[in-house]
Amino acid sequence: MLPISSPADFVLEVNQRKVPFCLWLPQQPNSESTKKFPLVLVGHGGSGHKKSQLVLNIAQILVGQYQIAVAAIDGPVHGDRREVFSDGPIVRQEFRDLWQSGNSVDTMVEDWQAAIDQLLKEPSIDSAKIAWYGISMGTAYGLPLVAVDARIKASSLGMWGTCRTPNERLIQDAKKIITPVLFQTKHDDEIFTKEGQQHLYDLISSTQKELRSYPGGHTDPKTNQLDDIVNFLTSHLK
Repeated sequence: MLPISSPADFVLEVNQRKVPFCLWLPQQPNSESTKKFPLVLVGHGGSGHKKSQLVLNIAQILVGQYQIAVAAIDGPVHGDRREVFSDGPIVRQEFRDLWQSGNSVDTMVEDWQAAIDQLLKEPSIDSAKIAWYGISMGTAYGLPLVAVDARIKASSLGMWGTCRTPNERLIQDAKKIITPVLFQTKHDDEIFTKEGQQHLYDLISSTQKELRSYPGGHTDPKTNQLDDIVNFLTSHLK
């Protein structure tokens, strides 16, 4: 695995909202190369941010080992969207309150689509090979994005379910997804019920979908779970 450089940082303005995002690009084979790289968009979890460990873990593998670019933006009330940076329980509760209001999905979809537009101006990004990875909050906002943006060809989702209200938007959007999906759950998830996660998976319309479950609670993917995410993404992008 090759070492990866620090990401390039950007800030977009989307309808007067500040949207901070970052991009890790693989190194070109030589100074004159014009190779195009696949791209994975990463949605971080609640209380995290665009450079949290979940994002860094997948970036290190995909960029360093598979020559796949990785990009992430800060979620609402997360990361550099805050006047004073914070993560952890305070941010998690603010996100839960925001989700309960039902007013954040459309803006996050809009922010992500603006970020994709900007990313595709980068000549070394392959616009035909884009995938999504996001569990927990990364599914809450990623699933609606995947449902409406045809540029995203496959998605690794999970650890979220219809047991958390409001859920009407996710129910309708899941039915619109027809691209390949890997959906992951944890045996001892203390936040989302098994039934609620199964229900969300069942609603996905794709004929190429798979549900996998792993030991442990509501924590970042590692070992076999992370390996399966990497295998899924690389198989659809390489």
